[in-house]
Amino acid sequence: MTKDFETFRDPLLSLFQSAAVDVGKKIDQQSASRGGPRSQITSSAKSDLEAIATSIARRERGEEDDATPAARDLSKLGIARACAEWGLRYLKAVALGNQASILALEDEFTAGTCDPAWLGTLREYRSYFDASGKRKPIPYIRPAQIGAQVIEIKADASIGLLADWGTGARPAVEVLKALASDQADVLVHLGDIYYSGTPSECAQNFLQLVNLVLRQAAAMPVFTLSGNHDMYCGGVGFYDLIKQLNPSPFTQPASFFCLRSADENWQLLAMDTGLHDDNPSGIADALTYLEDDELEWHCDRIREFPGRTILLSHHPLFSAFSAIGAPGADGKRTAVNRKLLTAFERLSAEKAIAAWFWGHEHNLAIYNPFAGLARGRCVGHGAVPVSVLDQIYEPVGDLGDTPTIIPGTELGKGPGVYNHGYAMLAFRGKACRAEYFEVAGGKKNLIFGEDFE
Repeated sequence: MTKDFETFRDPLLSLFQSAAVDVGKKIDQQSASRGGPRSQITSSAKSDLEAIATSIARRERGEEDDATPAARDLSKLGIARACAEWGLRYLKAVALGNQASILALEDEFTAGTCDPAWLGTLREYRSYFDASGKRKPIPYIRPAQIGAQVIEIKADASIGLLADWGTGARPAVEVLKALASDQADVLVHLGDIYYSGTPSECAQNFLQLVNLVLRQAAAMPVFTLSGNHDMYCGGVGFYDLIKQLNPSPFTQPASFFCLRSADENWQLLAMDTGLHDDNPSGIADALTYLEDDELEWHCDRIREFPGRTILLSHHPLFSAFSAIGAPGADGKRTAVNRKLLTAFERLSAEKAIAAWFWGHEHNLAIYNPFAGLARGRCVGHGAVPVSVLDQIYEPVGDLGDTPTIIPGTELGKGPGVYNHGYAMLAFRGKACRAEYFEVAGGKKNLIFGEDFE
């Protein structure tokens, strides 16, 4: 699999990856300011430490053997790895609220050979935790704080949809350039700015790229949902980002929102499923859900609206390709997140839901009708590399009832990884056209198109 970018559904390890990249950037900046040459073995401290952090994270997850050398390696890369191992121990001590261990590790650092950027950066990361080691509360904005606010978009708007896109890496740039060629009126990202949604990642992996690629010629409203990775640092980067994305009247009011066409034919209800996915075991145990008052807020938006509704979220209502929840007494798993199903039943009881788009899984899955939903669409193929050796279209084997996808809608394969891409929605009066693209070799390819009313 490509080593350009690899991520893990684990809050602590994701924070560790974020910290390692930040340290690498600071070392590179210091080297550049001094005019000193970097090692000829590797391109930068950032790329060195990103690869080292990925290797250590894989080991922590049991995905590769312990690569720590038996004897001390005094090469530049050996020292870099030793410093990264120290950094992980430091973050673990912070997460446990173990002040004695933190002080001991700081003493160890002072007597060692690691770059000062390590200690300075990790002390900054301590601000994400309280004294007991718990991450500080996410600054979730409650529905009562925003009232019945909706954001009006023009009639017959074209909407670009991306998910799991915020890597800042080359594939993310290529996909955004392809989407820009479609001249969308609005962009909605369905969540996950990697590795852990820190303020610097939200700025560099999201806002700067959006401004550079999409907003050179004209302003475009851009919105983003909360994914699990956005919450791993406590949501501080995400909530600061949404304040900066758009001027009034397009300012995103909260982690959930409603976009409504001026002719009142269509609305997009964007739901916050990232708030309650903070489980290092990943989606198999993370039965995320909506806050009760947020669910009622979405129901109100459907009740008052005469047109059709499309739902957006980071997490799936159901999946054929990732396990959701623990097996039942019969040993079978359900393909459906029952907590989100309860929310969907409430919402669809008001009026029929035209479609639901989500991300989280790093693939494209255009499902046949399932669990009462006419159109469930996973568009999580935004930018995270997935090895062609992974059987991403092989259904989970122990499902009691397995959703199926429309034949011929699978992603193509590039050199080593599946292709990335996005979706486009075009509102035309009471009709909606949805198209699903992949990007390969700088060119976009239409995989599937559909019309619904």
